[in-house]
This record gives sequence, structure tokens and C-alpha cells, in this order.
Amino acid sequence: MPLTIHITENAAKHVREFTGKKESDLVSLRVGVKGGGCSGLTYDLGLDSAPRENDKVIEEHGVTILVDKKSYVFLAGTTLDYSGGLNGKGFQFHNPNAKTTCGCGTSFSV
Repeated sequence: MPLTIHITENAAKHVREFTGKKESDLVSLRVGVKGGGCSGLTYDLGLDSAPRENDKVIEEHGVTILVDKKSYVFLAGTTLDYSGGLNGKGFQFHNPNAKTTCGCGTSFSV
């Protein structure tokens, strides 16, 4: 199986809820990595209208994931999920490339 980035059905559902889009509407979600955070790299998540020239484009569960190639190196194999548990609500990155993560889960190092 090729390395890619996945989004769970639950996370895709929450992306649509946040954007007010119906299940039949496509939503573009930009996923990236930037320097910073207590572990060195921080996940970056936002909405976008169209892919850029050097983006990897992945479609799953009605959500188009846009990732710049620089970030893709750090995110390949990652699953984006959504948790509404007692530890707080929000999107979670399950990244097999992360050697260490901070306690809040938004920062990591490789």
C-alpha cells in the first residue's frame, strides 16, 4: 500500500460540519507542517479553495486533502481523526513518522 494521508469518516464529517457543507459537497482541507511548538514541528490545518502547483491531492470521504510536498515528507502515512472525548475535542494526527510528541499532540519531532 503506498504511503498517503488518510482522513477518517468521523473527521470528514466534522470538517463538513465546521464548513456548513453537505455530504455531497466537496471540501478542501489544507494539511501541513510548520516549524515551532515544544517538539520542533507543528501541524497546520485549514480550509483552502484550490490546490497549489506543488500540492499532493488526496480525496477520501468527500474531503480533498491538499498537502504541499515539503510537508508531505513529514506526514506520509498519517491518519487525521477527530476526537470528542474527555481529553478535549479536536482533530488528531496519528503520525507514524513522529518520534516524539508533546503532551497536547499538536507538536512533534522526527
